[in-house]
Amino acid sequence: MVLAVLVAITAASFAQNRPRAREAGIVVGVLSPGPDNGITDVKGVLVGHATLYHPDSVCTGVTAILPHGGNMFQDKVPAAVYVGNGFGKLTGVTQIRELGLLETPIILTNTLSVGTALQSLVSYILDLPGNERVRSVNGVAGETNDGWLNDIRGLHIDKEHIIAAIKAASTNPVEEGSVGAGTGTTCLGFKGGIGTSSRRLPKGMGSWTVGVLVQTNFGGILRINGAPVGRELGRYSFKRELESPEEGSCMIVIATDAPLLSRNLERLASRAVLGLARCGGFCSNGSGDYVISFSTYPQNRSPYQTSGALEDKSTLRNEEMSSLFLAAVEATEEAILNSLFKATEVQGFHGHTTGILPIEKAISICRKYNALNWDQSLPPGKTK
Repeated sequence: MVLAVLVAITAASFAQNRPRAREAGIVVGVLSPGPDNGITDVKGVLVGHATLYHPDSVCTGVTAILPHGGNMFQDKVPAAVYVGNGFGKLTGVTQIRELGLLETPIILTNTLSVGTALQSLVSYILDLPGNERVRSVNGVAGETNDGWLNDIRGLHIDKEHIIAAIKAASTNPVEEGSVGAGTGTTCLGFKGGIGTSSRRLPKGMGSWTVGVLVQTNFGGILRINGAPVGRELGRYSFKRELESPEEGSCMIVIATDAPLLSRNLERLASRAVLGLARCGGFCSNGSGDYVISFSTYPQNRSPYQTSGALEDKSTLRNEEMSSLFLAAVEATEEAILNSLFKATEVQGFHGHTTGILPIEKAISICRKYNALNWDQSLPPGKTK
């Protein structure tokens, strides 16, 4: 069993200073990102990691996403789930679909640690002050299978790692790449990981922010701004010489400060799969592709105990959703690219490795196809 001290190991430990996609010159879409270009650009959202890494053995971790820093059970937020392909394990789905509310942090980890994550979430919620009489908790934990690089059958994730990720959560810029739940993942023939991005709508579109975080572990044929990078590099699904598996999964979390309830949050979540497709994913038979979306709009929170029979909620009209849909697509696409650009190589279980995306070669291919430095963006506060 890996000692808890391994929680302190982060992607920075691999001593590779790799740029994000935008820093390397890849500008995705026409909407502008928020200040940190990440899910924490949505005010109040917190993200934390716990990383477990021991060469040739353990290569896994935990990522926690919190819509706010308070007692989530006592102060629930509107939420929805969309399933692109259901070959995966995501707890809490039916209650979210039934009630449209999220009442715990979202935990991402590896496939065989979902049970531990759920049990740990329940304990965390029960131990919070004010929850002494709580007897039902709908914990939300999702996964991707990191068994190519990680000794997944070793069940190395413990309660302390789940709690550590939650307690480490902050509103700071999110660490990306081979960290947390992305430590042992592979994506589109390369090392995958955690990625994030955001879009802030112009004033004429409401000035709302959409932030996305992804845990990438899926197959396909990598495309960057339409350039066939995976084909040019000879790394893609169904190519025999690929050593890494073609199946896999992608967990996607969307946060927004726009006043949305569960119905339009599900519509928003469904658009994230378009961002995955833009990068070359196709939701294969063995891929668990799930999107969890939530709104942080303060007036739409639902307290656990209320007086009165009616709730007064605000929601955008359907006609106002299109710009948010575009924001979700663009932010998902860029988050996936960031997971690849920031990923660092790890020495995995049984000596397995998955090569990192060769950034200079990828940029050269994008330049060849005129897919580099296209920056016709809409700055915040302006419309065309």
